[in-house]
Amino acid sequence: MARQSGKPAAAPPLDQFLTYRLHLVSKLTDKHSSDAYAAEMGLPVGEARCLAAIGSFAPLSVNLLAAKANLDKGQASRAAQALVERGLLRKQASEVDGRGVVLTLTRSGQALWSRVMQLIARRNEDIFGCLSAAERQQLGRMLDCLIEHARR
Repeated sequence: MARQSGKPAAAPPLDQFLTYRLHLVSKLTDKHSSDAYAAEMGLPVGEARCLAAIGSFAPLSVNLLAAKANLDKGQASRAAQALVERGLLRKQASEVDGRGVVLTLTRSGQALWSRVMQLIARRNEDIFGCLSAAERQQLGRMLDCLIEHARR
């Protein structure tokens, strides 16, 4: 439909844009998750994300950790170092990259990783609890499509 006047078409309200809504859901769920990680495991959210990523995808370099945990490299590096200092991660020199390191879980880290993954599963159920199984599957497919499109 062509515009009738020289005025630009009215944009939808801010709270109807996808990016606004995704950010809002992210912020709301991150707050609850952050509180749960702190209360149940004594972990800041960045460290919990790193622990989850390393336990799921190890061995990881700091760069890969940052990508898998959705953190920037500096955040991932600081979180990994804090986990090393707590005895939850092992940091070894990379055989591939002489300047790099490889991160893996220690035995204590594996035990905590299991608890973190249980908490993530509970949080996931809480977040998606308002959707039917069919709606969850449909949303999952739509999110996969959006992620793939955004990576292009």
